[in-house]
Amino acid sequence: MATLSYGTASGRWVLTATILGSGIAAIDATVVGIALPAIGRSFDTDLETLQWVVTSYTLALAGLLLIAGALGDRYGRRKIFLVGVVWFAVASVLCGAAPDAPTLIAARALQGVGAALLTPGSLAILQASFRPEDRSRAIGAWSGLGGVATAIGPFLGGWLVGAASWRLIFAINVPIAAAVVLLTWRHVPESRDTTATGRVDVPGGTLVTLGLIGITYGLIEGHSLGWTSPLVLTALVGGVLMLGAFVWWERRTAHPMLPLDLFASPQFSATNVVTFVVYGAIGGALFLLPIQLQQVAGYSALQAGVSLLPVTVIMLLLSARSGALASRIGPRLQMSAGPVVVGLGMALFARIDASGSYVTSVLPAVVVLGLGLATTVAPLTSTALSSARSSHAGMASAVNNDVARAAGLIAVAVLPAAAGITGTAYLDPPRLSAGFHTAVLICAALCLLAAAVAATTIRNPSRPTPTPAVLEKPLRHCAVDAPPPPPASAATPTTATHHH
Repeated sequence: MATLSYGTASGRWVLTATILGSGIAAIDATVVGIALPAIGRSFDTDLETLQWVVTSYTLALAGLLLIAGALGDRYGRRKIFLVGVVWFAVASVLCGAAPDAPTLIAARALQGVGAALLTPGSLAILQASFRPEDRSRAIGAWSGLGGVATAIGPFLGGWLVGAASWRLIFAINVPIAAAVVLLTWRHVPESRDTTATGRVDVPGGTLVTLGLIGITYGLIEGHSLGWTSPLVLTALVGGVLMLGAFVWWERRTAHPMLPLDLFASPQFSATNVVTFVVYGAIGGALFLLPIQLQQVAGYSALQAGVSLLPVTVIMLLLSARSGALASRIGPRLQMSAGPVVVGLGMALFARIDASGSYVTSVLPAVVVLGLGLATTVAPLTSTALSSARSSHAGMASAVNNDVARAAGLIAVAVLPAAAGITGTAYLDPPRLSAGFHTAVLICAALCLLAAAVAATTIRNPSRPTPTPAVLEKPLRHCAVDAPPPPPASAATPTTATHHH
C-alpha cells in the first residue's frame, strides 16, 4: 500500500511511469490542434470535419472519465492504467494510418477511450503508492513535469508536421507507451479502493456519453444541414433527453457514477459554473488560434506550436504561488479577477491578422492569457476540491475536470458557426480572419460573465483561529494545476483525481 518514499529509486520509477502515461494523453490533445490545417489539406475537408477530429476524442474522454476512475478504484488502478496505455497506443497507430477523414475521426474516438482509462489512474496511483508525508511532493513533481511535457507537445508536433507529416504526431505515442507499459509492469504497485462495493455504473456512463454525442452532433451539423433538419433536431432533443435520463438514473441507483449530493454545496456548484464558462472560452479560442496563425498570419506549423509556449512557462512559474496566495486570502479575489485577465488576453487575440509580427500582435495576448490562467486555475481547482466533503474530494476534482472538458467540447462545436466560420471558410484568409476576430471577442465576453458569476457567488471560507499544531505544519500546494491538498479540517487521503 502507501509505502513509497519520495526520492527513492522505487518512488522515481513510479513517478516516471505516471508522468509519461498522463503525458502522452496531454501532448496528444495539444499537438492535434497544430496539425489541423495539414489534416484539412491532406483529406480536402471542411471545418466541420476538423471539428470532429478534435471533438470525437474529447467526447469519449469526457463521457467515460468518471466511469474509468470507478473501474480503477474497483478492479485495480495499475491494471486499468495499463489497459488504457495499450489501448491509446493501438488507437494512435490507427490514427496515423487513417486513409480518410471518417477513419481518423473513429480512431480519435478510440484514442479518447484509452485516454479516459489512463488519465484518472495516473494520479490515483501516486495517491495510493506514496506515504502521506511524501504525497504532496510526488504530486507536485507529477504536475510540474507534466506541464513540461505539455509544453514540449506543440513544439514537437509543429516540427513533425513541418518536417515530415501530420501522421507522425500519432506515431510518437507508440515508443512512449511501450516504455510506460514496461515501467508500470515492473515497478508500479497495484492498489484499489477496498471500500468500493456494488456494480460499476455502466448505465450512467452510457447515458452521459450518448447525451454528449447527441448535443455535439446537433451543434456541429446544425449550420450545414439546417437547424430544422430532422437529423439535427433528433440529435439535439435526444441528447438533452439522455442527459435528463442520466440525472434521473443517478438519483435512483444505489451506486451512482456521480453522487448528485456533491452539488448540494452552493460553492461547488458555483465553481463548476465558472469552470464551464472559462474553459469553454479557452477551448473555443485555442481550437481556432492555430488555424488563424497558419492560414492568415502565414506561420509554419512549428511557429504556431511554439507561439503559445509563454502560457505554459508563466503557469509553471506562477501557479503554485497563486494557489498559496488563495489559501491565505481565500479564492474569491483571484476567481473574480483572473477571468477578467483571461478575457483581456482573448480580446488581444483580435489583433492577429496577416500583418504584424509575433512580438507586436501575438506575444502580448499570450502573456496576458498566461497571467490570467495562472491567477485563476489553482484557486478554481482547490475550491472545487475543498467545497466538497473530504470523502468526496477525489470525485469533486474529477467532476471539475470533466466539466472543463465538456465545456471545451461544446465550445469547439458552437463557436466557429457562431462566428461565421463554416464549411471551407477556413481556407479563405479574409473570411477566416473576420470570423476569428468575432470568435475571440465572444470568448472575451464569456470570461467577463464568468468573473461576474465568481464575484457574486464565491465565498471565502471562514478562518478558524489556528492552533499551534496547525502552525507547525503549513499546507503545501502542488505545482501547476493539480488540486492542492484539502484544508486542514479535511486533510484525509483522497482517491482518483486528476489535473486539467
